[in-house]
Amino acid sequence: MKIQKGLSLIAFSGILAVALSGGAKAQNAHKDIVDTAVAAGSFKTLVAAVKAAGLVETLKGEGPFTVFAPTDAAFQKLEKAKPGIIATLLKPENKEKLTAVLTYHVVSGKVMAADVLKLKSGTKVKAVNGKSITVSVKHGVKVDNAKVIKTDIECTNGVIHVIDTVLLPK
Repeated sequence: MKIQKGLSLIAFSGILAVALSGGAKAQNAHKDIVDTAVAAGSFKTLVAAVKAAGLVETLKGEGPFTVFAPTDAAFQKLEKAKPGIIATLLKPENKEKLTAVLTYHVVSGKVMAADVLKLKSGTKVKAVNGKSITVSVKHGVKVDNAKVIKTDIECTNGVIHVIDTVLLPK
């Protein structure tokens, strides 16, 4: 699956607040998104899901991509709320659903935290799966119901912003 460039990013220019925790600008500049997630050690479930969906090569591709990466704790929170959902999504017969969930966490282009002040709360941005993500900049930055907890982890093919909740497309 190839994620197309050029999806609506205009309204998205700057989802994340400068006031949030600073990123790891230089330390991951030589790794792509997948290798950076693997090296971090806190995205094991996300990496397993990316592998199960067959998206590794895409996310190792040229990009640029902005990825909202849920931590392992975010996946545990989802599993607690919906027991069995992760195992169900990881089954081969559910690859299409898993792909839709994962691509809901990705926006085309490289969007850094410093751009957030250009956005109004409630701005909708298009994820690569075609669905809209709602951005809130009141009381911290959120994408849908997920709080952004770390920003600007630069990679060779984009940027990762860490979130505390798995995003589920409507």
